[in-house]
Amino acid sequence: MDSSISWKCKHTWKKARINTLWCLIGCSIGDFGTILYFQNIDHSWSTSSIMGLAIVNGLLTSILLETIILLKQMSFAKAIKTALGMSFISMVSMELAMNLTDIVLTGGAIITFWAIPIMLLAGFVTPLPYNYWRLKKYNESCH
Repeated sequence: MDSSISWKCKHTWKKARINTLWCLIGCSIGDFGTILYFQNIDHSWSTSSIMGLAIVNGLLTSILLETIILLKQMSFAKAIKTALGMSFISMVSMELAMNLTDIVLTGGAIITFWAIPIMLLAGFVTPLPYNYWRLKKYNESCH
């Protein structure tokens, strides 16, 4: 991380939290939906295969949600380009944090009401400093 960046800007932390929250909502839809689907059907998929698919679906639903949000501000072509240009580092770290937390807490790809808040917290906190840094360094966000 860049040592010349001030980590004390309340405005940037607020913006980073908002951006991270939108990403968390989008990622959680696809991620949790995939895990719940496999949790409720008979299948022979391994936990790692389900988690891999959940991560991909989480990324896709996050991009879709971002595109829908951005359509209020710009054309479809620009909205999809902006959504696809978001930080995949942030999204992937969020997804990995949520899924690793699920595995540690439940032992597999299992959604339980008590684990969801902990998974969401892990998914939110993990990319937050990176999102703040990205805002400060490049003044780039997806909203």
